[in-house]
Amino acid sequence: MTSMTVLADAWDYLTTAGSWTGDGGMVELLLQQLLLSFTSLALAAAVGLPVALWLGHLGRGGFLAINVTNIGRAVPTFALLALLVTADWPGTGTLGPYGRAGLATIIALTLFALPPIITSSYVGVREVSPAVKQAADGMGMTGRQRFFRVELPLAAPLVLLGLRLALVQVWATATIAALVAGPGLGRVITDGFYRTNYGKGVAGAVVVAVVALLLELLAALGQRVLDPTARASSPKRHQGMSVDAPRVTEAADAVGR
Repeated sequence: MTSMTVLADAWDYLTTAGSWTGDGGMVELLLQQLLLSFTSLALAAAVGLPVALWLGHLGRGGFLAINVTNIGRAVPTFALLALLVTADWPGTGTLGPYGRAGLATIIALTLFALPPIITSSYVGVREVSPAVKQAADGMGMTGRQRFFRVELPLAAPLVLLGLRLALVQVWATATIAALVAGPGLGRVITDGFYRTNYGKGVAGAVVVAVVALLLELLAALGQRVLDPTARASSPKRHQGMSVDAPRVTEAADAVGR
């Protein structure tokens, strides 16, 4: 079978309505994988963001937190998934629509998403200029006020970047759920190659890649919209930022001069 034949078969599969609709169609599998990905990202953000941001504000404990979460980079996600899926988890009726494999996938992907979120968020807050922090203290801000009004807005670019990286990584990795009979587009890929229907397998891989690019694009646009420092370069300077962040930054610049 030549590469051109495989590509032609993949095109036929992608342009056939039956491939997308019905039970087990790619639309259903696409929605399943999106649900897995965003659920995992939300859980990772709920766990990682508060810890990383607070440790960055305190200026201590971050080294330990980052290195502990980075252990997840050294553990193959599939190995972790295989261990989790063999555990005696409750089934479909009590823990979501995908049963044991779906739950195991969510846990594995959540752990996989933690390192970029924690590292970027911690570094973002930790690297706020000491002069800016001193200026905020000089204006009479409490530690809590300094964090929410100054440090967090200035750390927003790296915080959002961590979430963006985690989203794309989680989406691409979620395809391995099919290897343990889990949901998602990975089923199209594994089924195609298992049955030597390589066109189907390639078609599934193409859909995963295209959606990954779309998610990256949407995440980049969202990052630009939500990033207060990006909006600060607009004609309405500092629009959308904390009122105090530009004032404190300007005060710090004045002190530096």
